Formats: sequence, structure tokens, C-alpha cells
Amino acid sequence: MQLVVGKIGRAHGIRGDVSVEVRTDEPELRLGPGAVLLTDPASAGPLTVESGRVHSGRLLLRFAGVKDRNAAEALRGTLLISEVDPEERPDDPEEYYDHQLIGLDVVLLDGTLVGELTEVVHLPYQDLLTVTKADGTEVLVPFVSQIVPTIDLENQRVVITPPAGLIDPEQAEVAGRAAAEPEPEASGGSADSAESAESGESTDSERSGESE
Repeated sequence: MQLVVGKIGRAHGIRGDVSVEVRTDEPELRLGPGAVLLTDPASAGPLTVESGRVHSGRLLLRFAGVKDRNAAEALRGTLLISEVDPEERPDDPEEYYDHQLIGLDVVLLDGTLVGELTEVVHLPYQDLLTVTKADGTEVLVPFVSQIVPTIDLENQRVVITPPAGLIDPEQAEVAGRAAAEPEPEASGGSADSAESAESGESTDSERSGESE
């Protein structure tokens, strides 16, 4: 199976180094010295990583045969592709390859189907899951544990706990209107209610705040 593991950016310096937008959680393995990478477009490769280093938070790679800035700049925009065994799994059990996730059902805690996970978007600050709903619209879900608590590969599903409005914008509008409405003023009540208020006891049942 072929996975996109990086995208070549601008040339750096005059000796053929290029900056790389990393699209893998295992850059040491996929983009380390000696790695042979296919490319898109195919005419740009295959490329063999000769050396790599991190400079100002960016990964810089030098490929065999790319000796100057002009050759490096010609690679700008090229996708780097790694051949991966479909049965291979990341070392960290909390990490997943994109191909493991794409096609999974996305459901809420109560089992309600939201849609299908159709893409994993890798951004510098976080990853996003593209969920395609039954009506064809797409929703971007931040791939963080607070919102995506469960990846269930055995049952081919992803469980999400989205904040109000993420999946259905109308829910956010309703919540916003409810928050804007002033609370009604308290009217005269029974003596029992007054005594409860003076003692600091609440007459309303408490909510645990735990989701079921």
C-alpha cells in the first residue's frame, strides 16, 4: 500500500536541501537516511534520502543526486510516497495510519450514525477527520481525544463527542439563543422554599455532569 508521507517545499541553501511538510507520525522511519520514496508526479522520482536535519522547526532533507538549489527548487510541490505493508501497525497503539481510518463509520456515543470518515487532513497544529454525512456534506472533526475518544477498528467505527454545532450548525444557534435569554425573576414561594434558600440548600436535584 502506498501512503503519502511528505510534501516537498522550498529549497534551502545552495546545496540541494529542501524543506518537507511531514505527513507521517513516523518521520524517522519513513523519511530517514536511506529511505527510497516514490513521488507524485512519478517523473520526479524515485528519490533516496541522503541526509536530514531539523532547522527552525522544519525538516530539511537532501536527496541523492540533487546537488544544487535549482535541482531542489524543481522538486517543489512533489508528494513523497512510501510503500507500506497493509498489515503493518504503528508501534504506538494510540496512533493509526490513514488507511486504517478511512472508510470507518463515525457515530455518536449513543450509536447514532453521523457519516463516513473519508479523509485524514494533516495540518501543522493538529489533524482533522473529514466526515461525509448521508446528504453529501462534509464536516471537519478535530482529531483530539476529547472529541474522538474511541477508535474501534474491530467494529469499523469511530466514536465522537462533538461540541454543540460542530455536526449540526442549527444546534449551535439554538444553544446561543437559549444562553441569551434572561432567566425569569423568582416569584413568591412557600416558606419551605424560603427556608431552603436561607440555609443554602438547593431544592433542585443536582446533576452529576457525567455523560451516559
